[in-house]
Amino acid sequence: MTLLTLQKGYVPSGFGQLHYAECGTGEPVLMLHQTPRSWTEYLDVLPLVGTTHRAIAMDTLGFGASAKPEGPHSIERFADGAEALVDALGLDRFHLVGHHTGGVIAVELAARLQSRVASLLLSATPFIDDEKRRTAGERKPVDHVDPEPDGSHLVELWNRRRGFYEEGQEAPLNRFMIDALTVLDRVEEGHVAVRRYEMDRRLPHITARTLAVCAPGDHYSLPALEKFAAALGCETRVLSGGHVPLPEQLPGEFAKVVTAWAASA
Repeated sequence: MTLLTLQKGYVPSGFGQLHYAECGTGEPVLMLHQTPRSWTEYLDVLPLVGTTHRAIAMDTLGFGASAKPEGPHSIERFADGAEALVDALGLDRFHLVGHHTGGVIAVELAARLQSRVASLLLSATPFIDDEKRRTAGERKPVDHVDPEPDGSHLVELWNRRRGFYEEGQEAPLNRFMIDALTVLDRVEEGHVAVRRYEMDRRLPHITARTLAVCAPGDHYSLPALEKFAAALGCETRVLSGGHVPLPEQLPGEFAKVVTAWAASA
């Protein structure tokens, strides 16, 4: 297999510059990451999808190397950033992939752009309905830690995510730490935005052919597969393994699902 060159770039937007990475040529596939990650969640997926498509992974507005505007985050504002990048790159029609928070953003983007989205793949995407919104205030923080002079908060943050990764998967966990520490003062806001989103009211506007997938170990999002199937009439699939950081744990299988779904659209 030819080694693909990964390229990075910025595009302007009303919020400031938006950062992305890409490789390959062909029909574009835009991949959106979970909170509080960056494009590096797809570090090993990009070159695999890039063998058949133009594979693009952006830093969500407010995360990674993208602009970090003031004011409250929301799924709608995250989607504003994604739409700005799509327009700046001239993507008239593209395939859309979102993982966890990225999947929720993908729902909003697909509802807005409709026929411009050639296919939609929702990976481990939470299903947000009235019950989720009603109980949002009862949820414990996911990644929030209070900085301590002795640095003990770094171990606390590491241990909060350690259980999602198997032994030998410390490299992606290190990448998580880098991403989370980059936005430590606002690390929880993406999770809060997800729980406030009126997803069930936006789903009827989606016209793209949709596939919902999840890792068997991701008990947070696995129950959502049936709800997406009921709401969208879409196909669902449970992959062979993995947990919350699915794209990093099974990049080969994940990429095959992405490219096969895009090719069938």
